[in-house]
Amino acid sequence: MKRLGLALALIGLAVPEAAMAQQRACITAPEAEAMTLVAMPDILRETGRVCAAHLPANSLIRGNGTLIAKYETAAEQAWPAARAAIVMLSDPTVDTLLQSDFARPLLTSLLVPFIVGRIGLEDCGVIDRLATQLAPLPPRNMASVVVTALQYLKSEKARGRQVAVPDLPLCPIGTR
Repeated sequence: MKRLGLALALIGLAVPEAAMAQQRACITAPEAEAMTLVAMPDILRETGRVCAAHLPANSLIRGNGTLIAKYETAAEQAWPAARAAIVMLSDPTVDTLLQSDFARPLLTSLLVPFIVGRIGLEDCGVIDRLATQLAPLPPRNMASVVVTALQYLKSEKARGRQVAVPDLPLCPIGTR
């Protein structure tokens, strides 16, 4: 996320201040859900790779192709809304850059290691169990569960509780 923020900040430096005034400080739950959906196939793949030695061979997270395929379809559909959210966080002129066929894979390649790099190997079993329990849900519902959990953890951190949650630009719960 820091790399993504750095890339967007560098792009923002080349943009007039009037355009920068249009950006927003946070993304709503539906926008965050779209961004989550876009990243989910790569998150699942990378989590399966990282956790492979700590899970049984038949583990869902280790490579059930149908699960990832379901999220690839959802990611494709969610990309326009995710792209709009990224533009909202940065600048309208970024939209032109994000229309490239290379933009989405570049963004997910920057984001996924940041997320998966936080996984403790001792947590692989819990992650696999959660993925298995949530797998029957439609991808959009899964993304909603992830975003709601992140919003909750962020609010708990803001209350002074010791919560290991990244500082993501999520709007508070209830903001649409």
